[in-house]
Amino acid sequence: MANKQQGHIKKWQDDKGFGFIDTEQGDLVFFHINEFKVRRRPEVGEQVVFTLGQDNQGRMQAKDVQELSFVQQKMAQKNQQIRQRNAKRSHQAEFEAGQKKRLFLGVGFYGVLILLVVMNKLNWLVLAWYVVLGVITYAMYAKDKAAAQSGAWRTPESTLHLLSALGGWVGALLAQTYLRHKSQKPEFRVTYYLTVVINMAGLLFLLSGGGLETVTDLLSVSL
Repeated sequence: MANKQQGHIKKWQDDKGFGFIDTEQGDLVFFHINEFKVRRRPEVGEQVVFTLGQDNQGRMQAKDVQELSFVQQKMAQKNQQIRQRNAKRSHQAEFEAGQKKRLFLGVGFYGVLILLVVMNKLNWLVLAWYVVLGVITYAMYAKDKAAAQSGAWRTPESTLHLLSALGGWVGALLAQTYLRHKSQKPEFRVTYYLTVVINMAGLLFLLSGGGLETVTDLLSVSL
């Protein structure tokens, strides 16, 4: 409304199809019915907005006369749309930043496992276990999302959590991020983080030497 002026209709001669607008500055500005952008006749006293222009003889008159309430409503809708677009862009930016952080976390965890294997502090079978469980867990999330969209039989949440606790939590993390599945349910997220803690505790137990030989033997048999 930077180029718009406000006022109210002071006079209106319906039989002649023109009237005058009393501006905020106290001036009377002529306007014709053809410049009234509402599908009805003007009413004396109603608030309007308009732009100043000239007729063919160079005389000052109001152009593009509209209801003030209509213009304000349109402006409010436009501002709301702008806020929604900005919020969407901000949310998308935060989501993409979160994607990078989670991907870095997953890659970093596997990198640490590889380093531990190279340093002979961890058996390569443990690394293979984590990789296989990560892939399986991601696949199970993808299957469950497809089932949710098609109305097919769902994978129990307990199964997804069990896979995470056994070592597939990185696959679960990436699935929640990139598939956007099971990422909004607070109860599920809390339990998921608990499975990560449980798995990390088990890994630290292995690294401290507790039961490492037994677990290695079991992995050798299973793999």
